[in-house]
Amino acid sequence: MPFPLRDRAAWTVAATLFAAYSAMAVNRHHSLWSAGYDLGIFEQAVRAYAHLRAPIAELKGPAFNVLGDHFHPALVLLAPFYRLFPGPLTLLIAQALLLALSAVPVTRLAMEFLGRRAGICLGFGYGLSWGIQQAAEFDFHEIAFAVPLAARSLELLAHKRWRAAACWSLPLLLVKEDQALLVAAIGGYILCLGSRRLGTAVVAVALATGFLTVFVIIPAFSPGHVYPYAKTAASDAFFSSMDVKGWTLLALVAPTLLLALRSPLVLIAVPYIAARFWTSNPAYWGTDFHYSAVLMPIVFVAAIDAIRRLRTVQKSAPTAILAFALAITILGGQPLMRLFDADEWQGRERFAPALNTLDTVPDGADVATSNRLAPQLTRRCRVFRLILPSPSWPLPEWVAVASSRPFKPSPEDLATIGRLPQLGYRVVEQGGGVVIYRR
Repeated sequence: MPFPLRDRAAWTVAATLFAAYSAMAVNRHHSLWSAGYDLGIFEQAVRAYAHLRAPIAELKGPAFNVLGDHFHPALVLLAPFYRLFPGPLTLLIAQALLLALSAVPVTRLAMEFLGRRAGICLGFGYGLSWGIQQAAEFDFHEIAFAVPLAARSLELLAHKRWRAAACWSLPLLLVKEDQALLVAAIGGYILCLGSRRLGTAVVAVALATGFLTVFVIIPAFSPGHVYPYAKTAASDAFFSSMDVKGWTLLALVAPTLLLALRSPLVLIAVPYIAARFWTSNPAYWGTDFHYSAVLMPIVFVAAIDAIRRLRTVQKSAPTAILAFALAITILGGQPLMRLFDADEWQGRERFAPALNTLDTVPDGADVATSNRLAPQLTRRCRVFRLILPSPSWPLPEWVAVASSRPFKPSPEDLATIGRLPQLGYRVVEQGGGVVIYRR
């Protein structure tokens, strides 16, 4: 059976985006911009899965099971690949691949509804959207699994293939507990515009699973036997900092030139956005990090649906959306622009002295380290946070600290470094802005 032309074009778009995302992530790691929070934590969890152990992440705390922080059993899928290629780059490349794959259903839908040229423009416009770029840049997060699943489910919703859309949405429940909101919204859309029975079933499964994970499964693994993020929900938080939240709302639909607002599909994003704005943690309100990645397929599929309905903009809108994405990437300093910075391609050489100093720590050692150095060691060592000693934190044999240029130690790290001699640690190696202590 011949490979359809629109599929070949969609996969070409995805392959191009994968090359860009992976190059950016790898270069960033080689320049020591990746961090223990969160790449190191996820690598520790996946490394444990790869060796058939419980997902313990010592960076979160001694014997800390990450299932007591978030519910993300989908990480198990990375274990075979990590066993073959152990190291943080496996996670970074996997994330780049997952994000790039999400462009396939978006591009394919646009080509089917609007034509080949329009589809390619919208596929690249989606891939260059700030929400996807921010996720591709910021280390690794389990949400990368959700983005292609959401994109495929939305593609099927646009085709009114209700049962298939529901089936593709359900695996989101294994990605992270907050994806229950997205699945419930998809079920609600099916209920209102398609099959009432199916939609009701999807909503019920999503809510039941969300309740089970938040109030039973995560507390069972949590040291405090509670859902650790419940305390961030605040009744007065929703209407606070509306300038930041308003800007985020505008930024979410701006890549589609506001056309997403002309389709009911955009309503699927509402519960997920509302939950973010309900928290008292400002990190969830803005446009940084990975929090908006799963919303990008929703707004782009909604825009494609809207463009199909609006004959007056069918020819110009896709090109304008791509032009806008390129302008924001270039003029707005989005992460992919770093690929055109020569320094980004010399990270391994520039930081060779620091990496050579880290080699002083032997394989299999217990080591406490600075946040920025942690993912350089998690492949071969048991890594802990650099933290003042307390009854719950051990004193490992080794300490690796970023103490001078080109690094900038945090005040907490400086306080801990100052106490190391009193705790019996002595300098055994230094260079490249890194100092190695041994106890």
